[in-house]
Amino acid sequence: MLWHPPEAFWPVVLGALSVACAAAGALHALLTKPDPRSALGWIATCCLLPIAGLALYVLFGVNRVRTRARQLRGRLPPAGESMGAEPPGDFATQLTRIGDAVTRRPTLDGNEVARLENGENAFPVMLAAIGGARRSIWLSTYIFETDPVGRQFIDALAAAAARGLQVRVLVDGIGEWYSWPRAVRLLRRSGVRAARFLPPRLLPPALSLNLRNHRKLLIVDGETGFAGGMNIGGREVGKAHHRRMADLHFRLQGPAVSQLAECFAADWLFATSESLDPPSRVATAGGSVCRVITEGPDEDNDKLLFVILGAISVAHRQVLIMTPYFIPPPELTAALQTAALRGVEVCLVLPARSNLRYVDWATRRCLPALLERGVQVFLQPPPFSHTKLLVIDGGYAQIGSANLDPRSLRLNFEVAVEVYDAGVCGDLAGYILSARDHALRALARDCAAEGIGGRIRDSLCWLFSPYL
Repeated sequence: MLWHPPEAFWPVVLGALSVACAAAGALHALLTKPDPRSALGWIATCCLLPIAGLALYVLFGVNRVRTRARQLRGRLPPAGESMGAEPPGDFATQLTRIGDAVTRRPTLDGNEVARLENGENAFPVMLAAIGGARRSIWLSTYIFETDPVGRQFIDALAAAAARGLQVRVLVDGIGEWYSWPRAVRLLRRSGVRAARFLPPRLLPPALSLNLRNHRKLLIVDGETGFAGGMNIGGREVGKAHHRRMADLHFRLQGPAVSQLAECFAADWLFATSESLDPPSRVATAGGSVCRVITEGPDEDNDKLLFVILGAISVAHRQVLIMTPYFIPPPELTAALQTAALRGVEVCLVLPARSNLRYVDWATRRCLPALLERGVQVFLQPPPFSHTKLLVIDGGYAQIGSANLDPRSLRLNFEVAVEVYDAGVCGDLAGYILSARDHALRALARDCAAEGIGGRIRDSLCWLFSPYL
């Protein structure tokens, strides 16, 4: 005789399941989240929407990544101990010690840093480096489009692999979906060893919409490196009046390339379990002192933010920032406000409109608090500027892949390069100031949305920004 559950059976089961899901998600957030705001938000979500909330938490809130990148760095001095070349001057010495304590990597002298503006200038140099490679090519990118520009890179990489070089290409598992057919498939068909970083899959189930590899790296023969904000694809290329995007990339030569190679090797090991051998020594090429900073939701969590806060705290004269997406955490807002209050010129150059409208709305909610304390904000007209730069007192700069928003500073894997060189940093300061001169200065009244509906929309985008 078949057993028929009583009428109240399934509601009880559903209730018990809801309680279990809410408790599991809330307990995990309570025990693992480093930020109480994030923990409280996820606990509330799991309790208010027990089953759906747990599903959202698993998709967006759980950090499953531990790359153990320290294994590739060897034994390093204790935090606070000087590790490398110290640029002259109290200002540079303070910055160097901050970076020593946070990154556990040394500063390295003897580097050359060359600015490459927009894809039509950067991509030919990168393709030439790939074509002239003698031993190895390591490439990592968030987006690898398979348009005509992307196909040039695929053909160049395939030709290098056919010459017997060690070619390794790492593409983010979500960023790859920006283009079809997907790049990794085409690369593999062309004989290139290519892999995806945390790709979504059904069996076994895995979907990490956050925790993306946003780094853009190209290392050729362990001697020449490229880093910055550019993905691979035609969106980075444009003609004068038809440009969709403006961006900067950089070519580095010298000892700092070994640190870029360490970064790639750690990511490749995580994605494929294959160990690569970064160069231990690279010949000097110029006069810049550099250091690589890796940022990610693993052992490197918050390193970039700490270095940025430290750099702003020791600024004497000027802080220049250019970023496509700006949703600062409270610590960064306070640092910028404090710098402006003590008389430092603090200047933010942002796009008037980015490609992500919800980010623009959240940004607008953040700006009044900065403007009220004397921070200058300038909004650039089109084309959309995707450039990421920080320049302090014309003598220190950060270049790389990170935006100033929660995704880059807490969720993504990013890479930045510190540059101590008055010539290079002065050039980058001039680049930002030139953009500022062609932008519209923002006032507090310009940042207020019209109507209660717009204000609620901006505030909601700002409210949920730390959790996405």
